[in-house]
Amino acid sequence: MNKTLSSPAVTAKTTLEVQTFTAPATEVVAPVAEVVEALPKVIDLNKPLIKEAVAKGLALIKEGKSKVDAAMAIYQALIAEEKEVIIAAFVKGATLTEKGAVTYFYNCRRKAKKMAKAA
Repeated sequence: MNKTLSSPAVTAKTTLEVQTFTAPATEVVAPVAEVVEALPKVIDLNKPLIKEAVAKGLALIKEGKSKVDAAMAIYQALIAEEKEVIIAAFVKGATLTEKGAVTYFYNCRRKAKKMAKAA
């Protein structure tokens, strides 16, 4: 489509030609690997080991112990599990928020390393 534009501020002989066009629509497709990584990981908290650790943490909270004590007990029980599993167990068994559980995970891991070096 061609349009002729003229401006009264410019002399009458000056005109601009503007061409407009529409670019063809392109579809952006993410690679399959990225889509798989974007899906949230499903964590099975019904495994016996995880259930025991969560129950242990809830028992400590019920006894009046701190969330740190409950989280450390859960961490020691699940030390061989993945980070996401331990964090999910903290949320359920130590009554922590998701963000708080991540912080507690790193603190428990650091404390466990210190205790291992001391031993």
